Amino acid sequence: MVFGADKVPEIARNLGKGMRTLRDATNDIKHEITKSADKNGIDTSIVSDVQKELDSVKDDLGDFTGSIKRKL
Repeated sequence: MVFGADKVPEIARNLGKGMRTLRDATNDIKHEITKSADKNGIDTSIVSDVQKELDSVKDDLGDFTGSIKRKL
């Protein structure tokens, strides 16, 4: 995809906001899962599995944003 130079900062800013929103949402979910599990005496080892999946998504997003940065 080709964007005009005037659109690149706006796209990067929106992508950053989206990544921050995703990070905040995943942190909230992780906190709620852990809190609920601790309250109910449930093993929280699933958190590490969720963290691995989140890290995978983060890496994929990093690869995508890296390719945009390289094109600037």
